[in-house]
Amino acid sequence: MGLKRGQRRVWRFQGIAVRQQSFFAELQRRHVYKVGAAYAVAGWLLVQVATQVFPFFDVPNAAVRWAVIVVVAGFPVALVLAWLFDLTPQGIVRTLDLPADGEKPVERTQRRGMDRRLNYLLGSLLLLGLGYLVLGYTPLRRAAAGDATDSSIAVLPLANTSGDPANEYFSDGLSEELIAVLAKIPHLKLIGRGSSFQFKNQSADSRSIGEKLGVANLLEGSVRRQGERVRIIAELIRAADGRELWSETYDRELRDVFAVQSEIAAAVADQLKLRLLGDAGALRAASTTQNLEAHNALLQGEFYFARLTPEDANKAIEYYDEAIRLDPGYALAYARLSNAWRFLAASYLEGAEVDEGYARARRAAEQSLKLEPDLAEAHAALGGLRLTPDLDFAAAETELRRAVELAPADAGVTQLLAYTLAAQGRYAEAEAAFRRAIELDPLLVATQVNLARMLLALGRLDEADAGLRRVIAMQPTAYHLYVHLVSIDLLRHDIAAAARDAEREHPGFWFDFEAALVKQAQGDPQAAEAALQQFITAHQDTGAFQIAELYALRKEPDKVFEWLDRSLQVHDSGLTQLVTMPFVDAYKSDPRFIALCRKLKIDPSVLAKLP
Repeated sequence: MGLKRGQRRVWRFQGIAVRQQSFFAELQRRHVYKVGAAYAVAGWLLVQVATQVFPFFDVPNAAVRWAVIVVVAGFPVALVLAWLFDLTPQGIVRTLDLPADGEKPVERTQRRGMDRRLNYLLGSLLLLGLGYLVLGYTPLRRAAAGDATDSSIAVLPLANTSGDPANEYFSDGLSEELIAVLAKIPHLKLIGRGSSFQFKNQSADSRSIGEKLGVANLLEGSVRRQGERVRIIAELIRAADGRELWSETYDRELRDVFAVQSEIAAAVADQLKLRLLGDAGALRAASTTQNLEAHNALLQGEFYFARLTPEDANKAIEYYDEAIRLDPGYALAYARLSNAWRFLAASYLEGAEVDEGYARARRAAEQSLKLEPDLAEAHAALGGLRLTPDLDFAAAETELRRAVELAPADAGVTQLLAYTLAAQGRYAEAEAAFRRAIELDPLLVATQVNLARMLLALGRLDEADAGLRRVIAMQPTAYHLYVHLVSIDLLRHDIAAAARDAEREHPGFWFDFEAALVKQAQGDPQAAEAALQQFITAHQDTGAFQIAELYALRKEPDKVFEWLDRSLQVHDSGLTQLVTMPFVDAYKSDPRFIALCRKLKIDPSVLAKLP
C-alpha cells in the first residue's frame, strides 16, 4: 500500500532530524565538545601570557604575534583531531574503531564505512591546512613578522647636537639629502620632508610616529659639527616597538659629507633588503656638486624656503644665488632657485616684479636642465612654469610626469602633477594623484590644501572642510589657508562663520580678498560695493581672477567675463583654478565660459561633472 505524498514528506523530514540528531550525538561521543571547550580555555590563557607577560621580558613582538596566530590556527586542528582520534587506556586510537553504546556488530560495520570516508576527507583537509601554514601562508607570515620587513620608512630630522643653533640648517639639510637619496630606491615607501619634519624637537614615541606616518621603519640620529669635522650617528629602528635594527657612527671631514650620505643610504637599503640589483647609481648622493661651500649654501637656502613666507623666500634666494656663484655647474641649486622665484611671483610680487620674477625662474629652470637633463627637480621646476604663468597644462603635465618617473617617491612633484590634472578638470585622476602624494607625505600642507580645493569645487564640502582644518591644526601660521574655509562657509550660507574665518587670515592680499567676499554676502549693498572697489584699486594688477570671483558672488556675469578675459591677457595664475572656482555654477554653461575653456585647452565636457 502506497504512502500519501504528505506522509512521505513527514518521514523524509523525520529522517533528516534523526541523522542530525545522530551527528550531534556522534560529536558528543567523540568528545569534540569537551576538546573545544578545553582548548578555548587553554588558548585564552596562552594568549594572555603572550600579550601581557612577553613584553615585560622584552620578548620581540614577532614572538607575541606568532603565539596568537598559532593558538588561533590550532583551534580547528584540535577539533579535527578530536573527531579522528580518541584517548583510551590502550593509547590513542582511531575513534571509528571504538564501538558506540549498545551498537551491534552489523551497525558498527556500516558506520565504520561511512566514518572512514568522512575521516579521509577531514584528514586530507587537515594536511592541506598544515602544509599551507608551514610553507608560508603570506598574510600569516607578514602578520607574524610584523612591520619590520615592510619596505616603508621615514627619515626623521637629525638632531643638532653641536650646541650651536646656527648649525641647525646643516642637520636639517643632511636629513633632506638622505630623503632625496632614499627616494631613488624603487618600491620603497618613503615619507617626504613635509611630514617627517613635523616631529622635529618632539618627544613622541616611535610607535605613534609610525602610526601617524604609516611606516614600519624610522631613520633617526644626530649630527655634531665641530669646525671642519662632523660626527653623524644614524639609527634604523622598527617603529612598532622602537627596537634598533641597525646603527652606525660616522666620523668624517666635512668634505666627505657627500660620501657619507650615500654610505648611510646604502646601509639602510641593505638592512631593509631593498638593495638594487647592481644599480649603484640609484644610491648616489642627491647633491650634484662636490663644492662643500656651495652645498652648505644650498642647505641654508632650503632651511629658509621651507618656511613658505615671502621674507624667508627672499632669504633663500640669496643662499641659492651664493651656491651658484660658488659652483656655476650646480644644477640642483638652479632648480631650487627657480622654485623660489616662481613661488614669489605667483603669490606675493606686484606689478612689473611679477614678470621679472617669472623670467628669473624660467632662466634658472632651463639652466638646470641644460646642466643635468635627468634631474627630476629640474623637470619639476620647468613643469611648474609651464603651469604658471604659461597656462600650458599639457606641456606642464609632460614635464611633471617625467619628474615623477625620475623621482617616484617625491610627494611635492606628485602633488604638482595632481594640481595640473585638476586644472584640466580630470578630477578622478587628480584625486588619485593627490591621495598618492598624501601617502608619500601625509602632513604636506600644499597637498592637503589643493585636494580640499578640488573637493570644494565638487561639492564635497564636509570633506574639504575637515581637510582644511587638519592643515590649520598642523601649520596654523601658514598663509592662504582660510580663503577656502570662507568659500565653504559662504556656500553653506553661514555668513557669521565666513566673517570669523576671514578675520583669522594673515594681513595682505588674501585677507583683503576674504574681507571683500564676506562683504558681498552680508546684505549691505553700499558696504559690498565699497569693499569691491577698494580691492580692485589695491590689487587689479595681480588679482584679476579674484575680482572675477567677487563678481561671480555678486551674480554680475558681464563683469565676471570681463575680468576673466583680463586674467587670460596677463596669464593670471588663478586661471589654473578656473574649473574648480567656487560660485562658478551659474556660468559653466555660458558660451563665454566654454570659449575660455577651449582657449586654455580644457575639455568643456568636464563642466558637466561639477555639481
